[in-house]
Amino acid sequence: MFMKNIYLSVNDNFRCHCSMIIWYGAWQRRSSKEKEELTSTLKSMLTSISSMAVLIEHSFLEAYGGESRDGSSTAKFSTGDIISLNSAVTTTNDLNDLCYAVLAILRSRFAKMEGITAGLCFKGQSKPRVVCIHVWKSLHFCYCWILNSDHRKWMMPYLERFSIDMKYDIFRVVYVSGDNVVDLNCISTHQMLENGNESSRQGQVMQN
Repeated sequence: MFMKNIYLSVNDNFRCHCSMIIWYGAWQRRSSKEKEELTSTLKSMLTSISSMAVLIEHSFLEAYGGESRDGSSTAKFSTGDIISLNSAVTTTNDLNDLCYAVLAILRSRFAKMEGITAGLCFKGQSKPRVVCIHVWKSLHFCYCWILNSDHRKWMMPYLERFSIDMKYDIFRVVYVSGDNVVDLNCISTHQMLENGNESSRQGQVMQN
């Protein structure tokens, strides 16, 4: 789970936002029927906490590109880590181009981002959405990067031609199952964009 820390709007103004939790599960491969059954099962399990939170969104995502300090295309995180998340929704026709643009942003800036350990890009399956997550050593490094004065200046050339609804959030990892470390692997960008039936990722979002 990720526990929401802050919400930053697209126009760089901070505003109050209710507490949010993301539940994230990773699977190698799922058919459409299996994904529907999995979603139904997870939603039914959440009814027991309906008095505490409201499920506002759920979707499957595909990892298609990433960077890490050790040179692999694997993003590792564990309890206590800081995760920043960019989410951009666009039109179906622009989705693949936006995927390439977001990955280009990550790769062009990754080496210059102090305190980051990994970054990973996801493509939405049911909605024309691109999500990019960054794993940080601390909240301090994350804030320094977000508040950098030239942040928008170097991003806009990649994104200005797209009509997008973008959101930005910061989370702290509060629980990881298994051995308390998650490895997120991605397939090649070309393979993912050419074939929409590859590995999938699902996120469940609840808001108080």
